[in-house]
Amino acid sequence: MIEVKNLYKSFGEQTVLNGINCIFEPGINNLIIGQSGSGKTVLLKCLIGLHKPEQGEILYDGRDITKLKDKEMKEIRKEIGVLFQGSALFDSMSVEENVAFPLRMFSDKTVAEIRERVDFCLERVGLKGAHQKMPSELSGGMQKRVAIARAISLNPKYLFCDEPNSGLDPQTSILIDQLIDDITREYNITTVVNTHDMNSVLGIGDHITFLAGGVVNWQGNKDNILHTESPVLRKFLYAAPTLQRIAKENQISHK
Repeated sequence: MIEVKNLYKSFGEQTVLNGINCIFEPGINNLIIGQSGSGKTVLLKCLIGLHKPEQGEILYDGRDITKLKDKEMKEIRKEIGVLFQGSALFDSMSVEENVAFPLRMFSDKTVAEIRERVDFCLERVGLKGAHQKMPSELSGGMQKRVAIARAISLNPKYLFCDEPNSGLDPQTSILIDQLIDDITREYNITTVVNTHDMNSVLGIGDHITFLAGGVVNWQGNKDNILHTESPVLRKFLYAAPTLQRIAKENQISHK
């Protein structure tokens, strides 16, 4: 579980996060949504230790990472998996080498143990036998799956996904969402997904945090988000064609 308490982050005179309080539970899909400039990307970077807040706490199962020294944070990072927006695969490395990279960097596994773990992770994401392919030979969806395999290679307790469906077609996006959902539940991971994809919100949004103007405007789940009374959230939601269609089909007012 990750708890965020009274979190503030500024850049110069601009306050981007203005007293954020939220909880991300294990075993479910925790989504962060919000329009551009709402603070969701900054929040995600604070959660994984790339930004240091001026005030507040970020508790990983009771451990406040904002107060950890570099050596202590390095130990925490062994428990973290990150799926970056653009997959961020190493172009000069094969699929196998990409997935093995965190294991070589942060574990003391033998060569044989690393190979066994790579085999398992690639099979888990449906890429058995793709070991020697290069990223340039893969489709966007396959690259995302390799990135997920790499993110789970260290068997993380915490998984962070930044716009996992960016650049993917709708059908592939659904497959990636389902893979994230399956892995989260199977291994009881605390998964946090930063997304703008309304299909993801309605498909895997077990817990949703909506940011607006650097504050938490609304929290809930996929079952009650369409009936929110927050005018800011309603305006955000029904700007999406998917939500407009659903509202029309179910005769839900979005005014």
